[in-house]
Amino acid sequence: MGRCYIQLVTGPAGSGKSTYCSAIQQHCSTLGPLRKRNVHVANLDPAAENFSYDVSFDIRDLITVEDVMEELGLGPNGALIYCMEYLLQNMDWLEEEIGKFDDDEYLILDCPGQIELYTHAPIIKRVIDQMMNWGHASRMCSVFIVDATFVYDAPKFISGSLLSLSAMIALELPHVNVLSKTDLVDESRVESILDVESASVLWQREEYQRSVEDEKMMKMMRREQQPKKPQQQQQQVEDDWKRISARRRKQNRLTEAICSLLDDYSMVSFIPLNITDEESIDHVLAHVDHTIQYGEDLEVRGADDDDYAGGDDGDE
Repeated sequence: MGRCYIQLVTGPAGSGKSTYCSAIQQHCSTLGPLRKRNVHVANLDPAAENFSYDVSFDIRDLITVEDVMEELGLGPNGALIYCMEYLLQNMDWLEEEIGKFDDDEYLILDCPGQIELYTHAPIIKRVIDQMMNWGHASRMCSVFIVDATFVYDAPKFISGSLLSLSAMIALELPHVNVLSKTDLVDESRVESILDVESASVLWQREEYQRSVEDEKMMKMMRREQQPKKPQQQQQQVEDDWKRISARRRKQNRLTEAICSLLDDYSMVSFIPLNITDEESIDHVLAHVDHTIQYGEDLEVRGADDDDYAGGDDGDE
């Protein structure tokens, strides 16, 4: 049985996992001889419907969410968990499919997006453990896809970081966080957030902006209420507003502690991906290749095989 290189593509539903798989497969097919590889993509989502990539094997040949819902009367989430537990009981099917690939081949596994499969019911972790037992431990990594809107501002950035960290801890694999759909948002704003590289600084900026907005709101309320309400009622409104602000500051202590944790250990970082930019795709692929040490055991090729080898324009 061959031990191919494996990417497990994980992330929330709708984050762009299948699009990422398709982009990597198409990009690798256009590389020069030095780095060109035959990328196989397999579907491990029993609820998937359509793909934009060539499927090497599909869990729906084993079981589907639709069949489980129809036969057992389960809802979508319950049926999905049932399907993945069924996979665990039939891991010989997965072993046989993965075993068809040679040592130098590249396999991407498109995983389901339901987060409970990684946390509440750690089914994906058990699948990974079994794959490690088959000898893939040193050639496997997790690529966690997060929608760019998750880091579009400080609160979402912290939320996305915690989501990525949760998957990192649950899967216990070398981990690469990819920020998808950057071509659909203001890339300069995303880059400005990623360049800070500090959740605490981003949160401080957010709090400063909120304090400015609160002050503006208070001044506006004073102007609106002054001719209409007695002084006592105006004071009551201001006191209520101050109590709300104080409560929010108290609640923010937990957020500040989380930001400090993320900063102190530098546990989470994101690589932006623009699927319309070949350089962006290549940048992500280079990070993943380094993570799984792809190419270190492959035969060394000469300069004539280099992706970027040009014509006869060298020095005489």
